[in-house]
Amino acid sequence: MHEPTTPLREAIDAYVRAVDLERGASPHTLRAYLGDLRTLASFVDERGAEPDPALIDLELLREWVWQQNAQGLGATTLARRTSTVRGFTAWLARTGRAAADPGARLRAPRADRHLPRVLTRSQVDRLLDGLAALAAGDDPLALRDLAILELLYASALRVSELVGLDLGDVDDARRTVRVMGKGAKERVVPFGIPAQRALDAYRQRGRPAIAAPGSRNALFLGARGSRASTRAVYSLVAGLLADLPGTGPSGPHALRHTAATHLLDGGADLRAVQELLGHSSLATTQIYTHVSAERLAEAYRTAHPRA
Repeated sequence: MHEPTTPLREAIDAYVRAVDLERGASPHTLRAYLGDLRTLASFVDERGAEPDPALIDLELLREWVWQQNAQGLGATTLARRTSTVRGFTAWLARTGRAAADPGARLRAPRADRHLPRVLTRSQVDRLLDGLAALAAGDDPLALRDLAILELLYASALRVSELVGLDLGDVDDARRTVRVMGKGAKERVVPFGIPAQRALDAYRQRGRPAIAAPGSRNALFLGARGSRASTRAVYSLVAGLLADLPGTGPSGPHALRHTAATHLLDGGADLRAVQELLGHSSLATTQIYTHVSAERLAEAYRTAHPRA
């Protein structure tokens, strides 16, 4: 499939050419660099982040490394890919394509950190209860933030899918939302009563106060009335999760990981979770069975008298 041309992909191609000219690297090395960096570009596309090399930050790079590790990438390959990205971001800063070098602080995770971050149910409850308390005062942005977090967790949406929602994509009667996933594949996913209440309050009392002439039909709006951006939602979630204990990435994808794991913990069928997440391959969804197994093992070790 033909990959879209973006500023990030153009910068990657330019970097590989520069490595060839400056170091005279072998064709094999150049192909490895290009392949490594294209996984980063694909990750940026998947997240719905702005494909601008100047906007790459450390948190996004850490999420990328975490995903690579969660997919079972070998330690040697992961270390090489991390090194390649550090070289790329250093070159971006050196050539003025970026103001800083976020990769300078990037490290491959320790061998025992191979699973995605998952919040506990009590952490999720505490997070959403805190947002509900803020929204109780009918502040428009607080109402929006609660609706965003409730829907991300309820439906395990990608952040790009969330910000792409229009008002007409929500079916209140069936409590479902229609999303456009990766590869322009449309799916319909359910949400629960708490998310329904949060969406109702936001649409009735939050969104009208934020809306502007350019809002069109966008469901979630930024403070100035335009469609909310992936970066704004990322910052919102990362800020909220920063205060919770736990390791691993703290962006919106942590809520997707959490929702999938909690569904499996509750007895949901793996293929049903695959459908909910919009994974084309069941193998991608199976990472969550490993998460659930580890959580079960930890609970056993903690609670069983003869563990």
